[in-house]
Amino acid sequence: MALPSRSPDKGSRASTAWWRRFGWRPVWPRVGRSLYRDRDVTAELPPLREIIARHGIAARRSLGQNFLLDLNLTGRIARAAGPLEGTDVVEIGAGPGGLTRALLAAGARRVVAIERDPRCLAALTELAEAYPGRLDLVAADALALDPVELAAPPRKIVANLPYNIATALLLGWLDHIQAYQSLTLMFQREVAERLVATPRGKAYGRLSVMLQWLTEPRLLFDIPPRAFTPAPKVTSTVVLLTPRPQPLAPASKQHLERVTAAAFGQRRKMLRASLRSLGVAAEPLLERAGIPPTARAEELSVAAFCTLARALDAAREMDNGERDVAKDGARAAGCC
Repeated sequence: MALPSRSPDKGSRASTAWWRRFGWRPVWPRVGRSLYRDRDVTAELPPLREIIARHGIAARRSLGQNFLLDLNLTGRIARAAGPLEGTDVVEIGAGPGGLTRALLAAGARRVVAIERDPRCLAALTELAEAYPGRLDLVAADALALDPVELAAPPRKIVANLPYNIATALLLGWLDHIQAYQSLTLMFQREVAERLVATPRGKAYGRLSVMLQWLTEPRLLFDIPPRAFTPAPKVTSTVVLLTPRPQPLAPASKQHLERVTAAAFGQRRKMLRASLRSLGVAAEPLLERAGIPPTARAEELSVAAFCTLARALDAAREMDNGERDVAKDGARAAGCC
């Protein structure tokens, strides 16, 4: 039987039948890096379980390690991050490199992998050799770094975050959140639900307010415990955070953090009681913000919390002004 003398036209079912029958794979022309070339590199790498055994990488609870070894799932996470070509990607807690492989295969311009475990760094070094110039390793504690300084724009964060520091990392990144195109992150399901929670919901809290103020969070898909090594006790959820061009409402981050911490620190109490820890008279503050003093934290929208933060800012300025006037009066009295 004679084989066709030309490659099939892309998108034609009839034209692709011959190469499928003979197990051939066409390489379609595409702009930039060849997807198939990157996939070939990944296919030549040893299995992740072999890498783990060779370097003696047993997950450590103290480091919040749960390794995702299913390449279908790591590939799905990489695809969820959107187009990666021409983009620097920061990965936190890269572990033995399962997700790292997927990000490189998806065409990321450069992957910056932050990892503090020397055993994992040895495994990642082998991966860096397979992708020369495209994988940078940073041996450090992610809490001590600002990812913005490690990656050039356009930049994204894609990571299976260590569970024990995930919330702290996320709150720390808010200072420069608009420097990223997006953040595709994996959390415990409970934490993920807090990111998208709305007022009057059980999961609604300080994290909900701070994240929704600056980003648009969206739950993408769940990953069951059995997909990890070792298996955690909880389901994980992949979340996409898209930074807002502008904050949802005007507010100082410092004052918004203060009012949300005070309000949700005693979430069952009325705000006239829970806000006393701010060091200003609570009821005049609430009146200035147009919020009933009997309201509770879980009832306020993100925009209402921003109004409260602005009221706190104004109250602080007023107090400072009154103190300055008092000092000037004392000086004048002393001169006389």
